[in-house]
Amino acid sequence: MANHPSAEKRNRQRVTRTDRNRAASSALRTALKKARTAVAAGDKDKAKGSVASAEKALARAASKGVIHPRTAARTTARIAKALAKSAKV
Repeated sequence: MANHPSAEKRNRQRVTRTDRNRAASSALRTALKKARTAVAAGDKDKAKGSVASAEKALARAASKGVIHPRTAARTTARIAKALAKSAKV
């Protein structure tokens, strides 16, 4: 248990930030899952829209500090590559 007012405040901040980051990462995982399933299904219009929303969610999570910017860039590149590959087939 915190013994100083500043430590109590840091604990309150930790709880708030943890909840916010957990919600953001959960939304990100959902967006990525939708994009990957749409690409795998082969529906081009739905896949294009879901990949765009996943890229937006990745950029938002990286800007908020939920995930590392390079992780966001790498994941964005991978889903874009998968979309391009499915469009060729």
